[in-house]
Formats: sequence, C-alpha cells, structure tokens
Amino acid sequence: MSLLIDVGTVLRDSVSVFYSSLLTRPTGAAVRNEIERRVVEVGSPVVTTIDFSQIDLLDVSCADEIVAKLLLRYYEGNNGLTGYLLLQGVREDHLDAIDAVLEKRSLALVAWHDGQAELHGIVDETERRHWEIVRELGPVTSDRVSEQLGTTDVQTTTQLTRLWSRRLIRYEDAHFTVPGMNEPDVGVHAQ
Repeated sequence: MSLLIDVGTVLRDSVSVFYSSLLTRPTGAAVRNEIERRVVEVGSPVVTTIDFSQIDLLDVSCADEIVAKLLLRYYEGNNGLTGYLLLQGVREDHLDAIDAVLEKRSLALVAWHDGQAELHGIVDETERRHWEIVRELGPVTSDRVSEQLGTTDVQTTTQLTRLWSRRLIRYEDAHFTVPGMNEPDVGVHAQ
C-alpha cells in the first residue's frame, strides 16, 4: 500500500490558517507530528510520499523537523513508522534546505521529480552506482546488478543490503526496486 500526504494541507490543518511557508521549528514539529499521526492511523503503508508542491518557502529548521526527523523515525522502524519515505513536489529552493539537513545528519532519501527518482543526501560513489542500476533496470536481481557493474556477488550484496537498510531501495521477491517505482494505484491519500 502507498500513502500520499500533501504537506501544504497538513500545514494548514496544523496551524489552523491559510499558510504556505514552513519557517519555524515549532511549525515544522507540528507538521511532522500530524504526518506521523496520519501514517500510524493508516497502519504504516509500505511507501509514504510527502508532497511539498504547495509549499512556498522551506527553511532549514523546518526541513530538519519534517524531513530529517521523519527519516530517522523510519530508520528506527519501531515507532509505527515502517516502510519507505519519499518526497515529491520539491523545488530547487526546497532542496537547498533539505540537502543541508541530510548532509548534517548523514542521511539520504529518494525524491521523485517529473516521474524520475533522484537520490539526495549522503551516499558514497559505490552506493550511488548500485542505486542507479536498480533505478534503471528495476525490478532487478542482485546477479544482474553484479553483471552490470562488473562487481563480485559479495560486493554487490553488501552494497544492496546497505541501500536497503537505509531505505533507499526495496527488496521483494528476490528483486530490488527504487521505492515508488511500480507502486500500485490503490494507495491511500491523506490530505
């Protein structure tokens, strides 16, 4: 199952006014808390996508409260937030703030732009090459990734496991995919 959450709607619901800028840490915390509530209420879908398309301004403190702290909660996985967290509707000015907090906390995530998955944050070159092969060929087996990169099975398995543990790729039925790719249209929209 997938869940799409519109951050603009959550923002307006959280602060009870028409507002499209995320500029203070308390506002970011309120939005994150509401997103977490909605995800837990739905039952932790496999893929949660948060949509920033209605957000005009996003400062670093709000990016930290919303993106980094949500991502950390997904990594922990023991708090009702399991699966994968994706972003969509992010613009270059949003990415400035998001990339700053991902770098500060050594995190990475997948964002979708115009139907294309992109990797943001801290990843080394080997991780990035493996992730790009999964994006290009997915769903793909570990053997196929090894073949494409000319790496050993052990090297490839190590990298793919690392990407999976960081929630940057999915593993299902012996195949790897980028989260959000080939997701069924039967998702829940929490607006």
